[in-house]
Amino acid sequence: MKITVKSWFKSGSPWVWMNASAVAISLVMVIGLLALIAVRGLGHFWPSAIMMAEYSVPGHTSSAVMGQLADDEEIPAQRLIDAGFTGLAEEELVTRQLLKVGNRDVSGSDFVWVVEPWLQSIQYPEDAIALERREWGNFYGFLKEVRQGDSVVATGSEAWAALNTRLERALKIYKEIHHIEKKDIGAINSKMERLRLKQRGLELRNQVTPALLADIAAQRAELDVAYKVLEKQLGDLYVSFTRDSVLAETVGGQTVEINVSKIVRAYQPNAMGLGSKVAFYGSKIWEFVSDDPREANTEGGIFPAIFGTVMMVLIMSVIVAPFGVIAAVYLREYARQGTVTRIIRIAVNNLAGVPSIVYGVFGLGFFVYFLGSHVDAAFFPEALPAPTFGTPGLLWASITLALLTLPVVIVATEEGLSRIPSSVREGSLALGATKAETLWRVVLPMASPAMMTGLILAVARAAGEVAPLMLVGVVKLAPSLPLNGNYPFLHLDQKFMHLGFHIYDVGFQSPNVEAARPLVYATALLLVIVIAALNLSAVAIRNHLREKYKSLEV
Repeated sequence: MKITVKSWFKSGSPWVWMNASAVAISLVMVIGLLALIAVRGLGHFWPSAIMMAEYSVPGHTSSAVMGQLADDEEIPAQRLIDAGFTGLAEEELVTRQLLKVGNRDVSGSDFVWVVEPWLQSIQYPEDAIALERREWGNFYGFLKEVRQGDSVVATGSEAWAALNTRLERALKIYKEIHHIEKKDIGAINSKMERLRLKQRGLELRNQVTPALLADIAAQRAELDVAYKVLEKQLGDLYVSFTRDSVLAETVGGQTVEINVSKIVRAYQPNAMGLGSKVAFYGSKIWEFVSDDPREANTEGGIFPAIFGTVMMVLIMSVIVAPFGVIAAVYLREYARQGTVTRIIRIAVNNLAGVPSIVYGVFGLGFFVYFLGSHVDAAFFPEALPAPTFGTPGLLWASITLALLTLPVVIVATEEGLSRIPSSVREGSLALGATKAETLWRVVLPMASPAMMTGLILAVARAAGEVAPLMLVGVVKLAPSLPLNGNYPFLHLDQKFMHLGFHIYDVGFQSPNVEAARPLVYATALLLVIVIAALNLSAVAIRNHLREKYKSLEV
């Protein structure tokens, strides 16, 4: 049978192939984007070799450079010629490399571009060290000696082992200090603040009695005693913490003394084997997902941002799901299907297209300034004029995003309710069930997969939103989590960090752009993983509900 082009088009095969090609291209682009983000982000944590070389620029005095290769690119030689450099052909391409040279406290900048042909006498010395510090970024150089106070305890080949021993000790002390400051002293400060607010509340209500004041004073005195004990422990720990130091030398011959308490990690990448590098890589990845940020968010981890994102999405889901379902049930099952209902549906659909920043402005004006100030006046008068809920926080951010995603849940739930045949409702009513019982026991269970679909779409949108959150609760740095052991345990009034805003802050507001760029990729990948995990959890629940209530379908 002869197939003509016309009949082939009529058969619909070209459109099938076109759709399949579009899907395939989309998948390749998504996978390619994720691969790019993963390579550029996760590659940052691998311990690359430390290079040492002489950098001889034509017409300039040569200098020694040392650092880790961060990036490279090819540029036209004409750019260098236009900048006044000689010895290059106009038509050639020249590779330039971005070296992380560290030592920002010495040179002022921890990244430098070098032209590869001008690097000479390249070496990778095994005794070159990298010290990751709490301030001033990395240090690259050579270890000379280890000191305890004013005494030298190790030099030469023995210095590296001595440094590791003392660094391990310092890190243990740092954990003790961190626990006392953040947990123990934080709990005492929280109790002291509650006592202050209790006394202030009694004064406002004219309920102050000598007995109550004596009780508050006794509790405050007990907390003062506990605080002084912790303060003494903390002072002793700090003295021991700052005991050791190292003397290191830069590639330029400058000697620098670094206190061991300022060092987070010390390693010799040129002397590390594959196993050591893999272990180092794993520890860096774990630090990234479990530690607090430091160095203007360009070092350390992003755990507070992960926690804040997940917590906000969960609270938002708890708020938006019931309200969205109730609104959809009313519109579909109870509202009179007329002009007013159609107008409401049109309004709901239009709300789904309102820019998110508008919701942020509304949340700031209504929830924070209006509702929050009234909540403070009614329930927290003793804290005024300091605001409790009259300031951006986790609760208002969650409610604002719930309002933003509410139309999605309403529309998805309505679609699910509309697909349930009328015969199911009529059969339930014929068996003697009331309308409410039919709705609760038959209709809603059958529509639950559609509800979960709406919730999945809401989570996917809310988790990646940034613009409204900048107005209603997200901040650059909030290492204190909104969930802790201090009463009332879940602090809905507290500001929090968010992965989306963290990407924006690190990528566009960081004072150290080169150091921040890899973290932008890594944080973006982590945000995708968090959203995917939340969505997959919701999809699993939806599939379970679909299988559970499949027998009710007709």
